[in-house]
Amino acid sequence: MSSNTKHKPIIFALNSNKPLAEKISATSGMPLGKSTINHFSDGEIKISIDESIRGDDVYIVQSITNPANDNLMELLIMIDAVRRTSSHSINVVIPYYGYSRSTKKTEARAPITAKLIASFLQNSAADRVIALDLHAAQIQGFFDIPLDHLRTDRLMSEYLHEEHLNDNAVVVAPDHNGVARARNIADRLDLPLAIVDNRDPESNTYVPKEIIGDVKGKNAIIIDDMIVTGRKMKVSADVLKSAGAKNVYAAVTHPVFSDSALENLSDDNLARIIVTDSIVIPKKFKLDKITVLSVGKLIGEALKLIQNDESTHVLF
Repeated sequence: MSSNTKHKPIIFALNSNKPLAEKISATSGMPLGKSTINHFSDGEIKISIDESIRGDDVYIVQSITNPANDNLMELLIMIDAVRRTSSHSINVVIPYYGYSRSTKKTEARAPITAKLIASFLQNSAADRVIALDLHAAQIQGFFDIPLDHLRTDRLMSEYLHEEHLNDNAVVVAPDHNGVARARNIADRLDLPLAIVDNRDPESNTYVPKEIIGDVKGKNAIIIDDMIVTGRKMKVSADVLKSAGAKNVYAAVTHPVFSDSALENLSDDNLARIIVTDSIVIPKKFKLDKITVLSVGKLIGEALKLIQNDESTHVLF
């Protein structure tokens, strides 16, 4: 840390992803704080902070993933506990921002859960949010406090280049909503872009038939922000192979992985799946084809810059 830092930084790891918090701590040089988290028999959560953090800049690491409701409540209760200790600032690090798939009303009487989570965090007195690969860019506008939106474009692009997966390749968006994300990777790797013409990506029955762009004889790299059921990856891989793609790879930030994902990700048409450790992957998903890249260094470097009042732009 720089010598002019007035307030001591400290990281608290909640239950969702302690291994990642340890990596963030190692990169940032910020120590891990001591806390105790207990769950009562009725499901209520009790948190105690086991050291003085008066005047400190506190960073709380928590992904809002399965069990999403427990992890969200842990985060909100921890923010409240920190607020009552006279800390200098409360910075919430959310590697995976759950409830993010609802960012607008798509039907009558529907909630906007991504905005609801933002309201919870602001009303609980968080001073800053650090998030990673948000599902939709407009989520940034749901906050009236500073939000640093970190991206894995550079991390993914460097891995694809180092492994030569970008040789004779085309970057693919699995639906029209994912074009901007895929284009960023395509531009970094100087590769052409193709789109799976998926008119109903939320459907459990619709199967796309067409590809916009040329994939014949090329390695196809599908880019997305999350895998939940894996169905979109499977049907995309199937239609890409039918269109003449040589090999199909997937590079996806968040391995949300519901139970049904195992069968879909085991599909032979998916040669390799690259994800990050924004979410802890259950053992049953430790397939040989799945490669996990760590975002610990990316987030750790971001925290150092934020703590020193420097721009995070250099990370991108």
